[in-house]
Amino acid sequence: MLATVNRILLAVAGAVLLAAGIVVLTGAWPLHGRHAPLLSEATRDRYWHADGWWWAVLAALAVGVLLALWWLLSQLRRPRLPAVVVDTGDGAYAVLRGRALEEAVAAEAGALDGVAGCRVALRGRRGSPALRVALELEPHAVPADALAAVAGPVLTHARTSAGLPELPAEARLKVTSHRAQRVT
Repeated sequence: MLATVNRILLAVAGAVLLAAGIVVLTGAWPLHGRHAPLLSEATRDRYWHADGWWWAVLAALAVGVLLALWWLLSQLRRPRLPAVVVDTGDGAYAVLRGRALEEAVAAEAGALDGVAGCRVALRGRRGSPALRVALELEPHAVPADALAAVAGPVLTHARTSAGLPELPAEARLKVTSHRAQRVT
């Protein structure tokens, strides 16, 4: 969703800046020519002393500032889960670093037959984490076998070592590019 909001904001900002640039360059309405002042003295006097209209402008600006702050904070939000809470069995809890779990799953999945590379991202919440696994398969690999190996022993090992009752995972498979072999 954040990518969609970013694209919409970028498109709106681009359209506004393009329109403002065209207006300034051509000196068209509402500027009344290149050498005319932006606001005449009569216009300044009329609107400066008017009651009520500037509250609407300030409210619109305040809403704009709040939306800009929300957008900025959403950009700074970390998409990865930094840690997972692990039940130690004696009533206490330990904290497992998210990077450590990601690296362990990536190393174990990367060692499988037919897997050229693996990237893992831990997402979700501390109490209910989820994995996103991106497998890069070698040209000779069978995708069903690689997926079964990740879904079976690799995720089971990660789930039991982290002490989690369930660990949902999303796998994305990609085949590495390779050159055709030439026979001479």
